[in-house]
Amino acid sequence: MKIAEVIVDVSAYPVDRPFDYLIPDEMEELIECGCRVKVPFGARNILGFVVGIKNDTDVPPDKLKPVSSLLDIEPVLTKEMMELAKWMKNETISYEIDCLQVMIPSALRAKYEKMVVLETDAENLEEPLRTVFRRTTKANYKELEKQNLLIPLKKALKEKWVSIETVVKQKGTIKEIRKVKISEDKDFLQKVYENLSNRAKKQKQLLLWMQQHAGEIIEPEVIYRKTDSSPQVLQAVIGHGAAEFVMEEVYRNPFKKDVGKTDFFTLTEEQEKALQPIVDAMDNHSPETFLLHGVTGSGKTEVYLQAIQHCIQQGKEAIVLVPEISLTPQMTNRFRSRFGELVAVMHSGLSIGEKFDEWRKVHHRKVKVVVGARSAVFAPFENVGLIIIDEEHETSYKQEDSPRYHARDVAIWRSKYHRCPVILGSATPSLESYARARKNVYKLLTLKERALKQSLPSVEIVDMRKELKKGNRTMFSEKLAEAIRGRLEKNEQIVLFLNRRGYSSFVLCRDCGTVMQCENCDISLTYHRYNEKLKCHYCGYEQPVPAICPLCGSDHIRYFGTGTQKVEEELTKLFPGARVLRMDVDTTKRKGAHERILEDFGAGKADILLGTQMIAKGLDFPNITLVGVLSADTSLHLPDFRAAERTFQLLTQVSGRAGRAEKPGEVIIQTYSPEHYAIQFAKAQQYEPFYEREMLMRHEADYPPYYYIALVQVSHEDLLVSAEYAKKCADYLRSRLSFNASIIGPTTAGIVRLQNRYRYQCLIKYKIEPNLIPTFLQLMKIYRTDWMKKGITLTIDLNPTMI
Repeated sequence: MKIAEVIVDVSAYPVDRPFDYLIPDEMEELIECGCRVKVPFGARNILGFVVGIKNDTDVPPDKLKPVSSLLDIEPVLTKEMMELAKWMKNETISYEIDCLQVMIPSALRAKYEKMVVLETDAENLEEPLRTVFRRTTKANYKELEKQNLLIPLKKALKEKWVSIETVVKQKGTIKEIRKVKISEDKDFLQKVYENLSNRAKKQKQLLLWMQQHAGEIIEPEVIYRKTDSSPQVLQAVIGHGAAEFVMEEVYRNPFKKDVGKTDFFTLTEEQEKALQPIVDAMDNHSPETFLLHGVTGSGKTEVYLQAIQHCIQQGKEAIVLVPEISLTPQMTNRFRSRFGELVAVMHSGLSIGEKFDEWRKVHHRKVKVVVGARSAVFAPFENVGLIIIDEEHETSYKQEDSPRYHARDVAIWRSKYHRCPVILGSATPSLESYARARKNVYKLLTLKERALKQSLPSVEIVDMRKELKKGNRTMFSEKLAEAIRGRLEKNEQIVLFLNRRGYSSFVLCRDCGTVMQCENCDISLTYHRYNEKLKCHYCGYEQPVPAICPLCGSDHIRYFGTGTQKVEEELTKLFPGARVLRMDVDTTKRKGAHERILEDFGAGKADILLGTQMIAKGLDFPNITLVGVLSADTSLHLPDFRAAERTFQLLTQVSGRAGRAEKPGEVIIQTYSPEHYAIQFAKAQQYEPFYEREMLMRHEADYPPYYYIALVQVSHEDLLVSAEYAKKCADYLRSRLSFNASIIGPTTAGIVRLQNRYRYQCLIKYKIEPNLIPTFLQLMKIYRTDWMKKGITLTIDLNPTMI
């Protein structure tokens, strides 16, 4: 007797453990750890992952249920992934099933459908249910619900004329194409040829060609082209048994165009010096973490490429993470131009089918390199030799929903498992990473010069307060307008950066001061000009722009703030001949939009690229000579202890887009806070002085990297209930944690109401707190067994990116 230990697809506290199921005799040879199975759970069949196989169980024989069916002949999870899920469960205070699900593509996640099955003669049923079941013995429950047939359905269920079963379906399917398999028997083909009438000239011609290609599997279109025959002729020949149609598996191609092969560059002395320790770590199977700190344009990508080349030569595999989907096409093309078909790509811009196929390529060892966003860190390679995280400071590497993992932590865990190095690359590393490098937890590698010896762009700061005094009320300072005009005359390209999408940031009544608010969240609505709508960027609520104020009835409605749409409109007024491309969340919703916009800009089809932070990093176009930052203050004055760091990173990154080839670059930063140290150090592109200054501020306020932080947040539809349970959380934490941990709160969250739920939170600061994880696990247990029933939502986020 063999028993499977199965983690079932239910995110709930009482079932967050393996359940024992009997493996039927016919499945004993087939079921392995890491396979997905369907198992009976309660009244329905659900999906589960086999995480262990054993010979005995404590479950009484009459209670032991057998596995219903096996979904995978080959395991979808490796032994490493199952160990990683257990580690993540503890580290992120989440359910094991959620950790396992995040490791596989969404195509493999279960889709449950309720089907109504006919158990009697259809004539016994009432109309109109009878009509449905005259045509079929199985009907989709949702379809019957849409047709308002639930009352006759309930009666039929009571009489046991029908039953309901849950069907587990997979979202993704393997793509197959139809091909023709020609018979291997040449004598038989000759016999068919001889038996044909001389009038069947086309068939005879096709059979002669088939004799030369006996046993081959060929696409029908190729046969039509090579033999000048038609589908009817081929069908007739197949009818004589000379060939047959077969279905063949193919991978969907996520790449829109082919790329030419490129050679490796000769490294500069600095690059060589940075690459050598990485190569040594690979040779010595040493799980070291390297922080590659290189100025923008210093050739970090070339170091990555040559390190990967060494990794492939060792017969191993590499994972490369990039922060934004918009960066992935450019980055992927660079890797494909070096390593060709050995590259797979994983990011949220792909269709479910494409993601599934890319994952299968990795799973079947068809590729050696994966390039992708955060989730690519789970690529199911079994012989990892190198993991690279580009722009390591980016907040998008942290997952905001459960399991709240950070890709950097997962990468370091995997590097220890595979005994291979990790490279964290950035021109503006996060303070935490740089502090670790200073303490020799990470090894610091530095690139201080641009790879082609170009000078860094000249940066000028424009004080917008002075522009206002001059009477300039536009969003463009005189200096920036003049610079744009000059570049347009020289046919050079311009990047304009504004960290806000939409037309205006808010709409206000000038008589009574009412700001149009979201009805579900405590946040102002953003005006979108293209559809004349006010939209909440948190919950998606939208409403038409009011003609009069809903509070006082005044028609003095005005738009305040500046969004990308408004800037685009202003640009066309100021520079009528300029061709402008806008890149923000609204213009990149459609599949492949990022790639199309960047391709058009790279091909010189536009003069100005205007966008939000998705254009701040990674872009490498030789003709960009001017970068304009329209408002450096947007991210500077947020109520967040990382506001100065984020502003410095953003300005340094966006400045790095200019002057990357022969033509010198210029950057103009518009701000109302020109004296702020983040802006001054970004102007000079001086990371170390900024780091020292910012570390002083963090030290005074007891913030990371001097302390770790954790955020416990409680939400409920009732404000008082939310506040009450947040206090219970704070009291519980104070009673269990040592004096080394400082508990701040409870207090309201930055946005108090979100999606009609009120949010309160506690912040925990600590250096070493051995009781922290056990206390959080215990708090979660209390929440899941008692508070959850009362409509409370409790989340625990270790090292949050936003507080």
